Amino acid sequence: MKRFKRLSHAVWECKYHVVWCPKYRFKILKGDIAKTVRAILRQLCQWKNIEILAGNVQVDHVHLVLSFPPKYAVSEVVGFLKGKSAIKIFDRHIELKKRYWGRHFWAQGYCVSTVGLDEEKIKQYVTWQTKNDNETE
Repeated sequence: MKRFKRLSHAVWECKYHVVWCPKYRFKILKGDIAKTVRAILRQLCQWKNIEILAGNVQVDHVHLVLSFPPKYAVSEVVGFLKGKSAIKIFDRHIELKKRYWGRHFWAQGYCVSTVGLDEEKIKQYVTWQTKNDNETE
């Protein structure tokens, strides 16, 4: 696998660690529901060509490390995953409608951090590039 990917006018490596929880942080993501959530998230990511680098469904939250092109905003991707997965979860597990009224399965918000090049290496490269440019002048 190549480290950097290409679009028509961009070369990119965008990786994000994303975490979100079910509403009220209920410990509901176990057994068949956890299997369903895993399958749904895989399917949704395939639809948008989002690569799941790592994933983990805990009883009260979901961890994903995703790679997707810079043409998508993180909020757009997370909104898509949470929104579409909630609809599909309620379709497959009707018993959840009593606990989560209004078809709101996931809590509002999420946590995201970028994963990528080492910050120190980038600073060293920028410093080296500046020195290299000054030497060639």
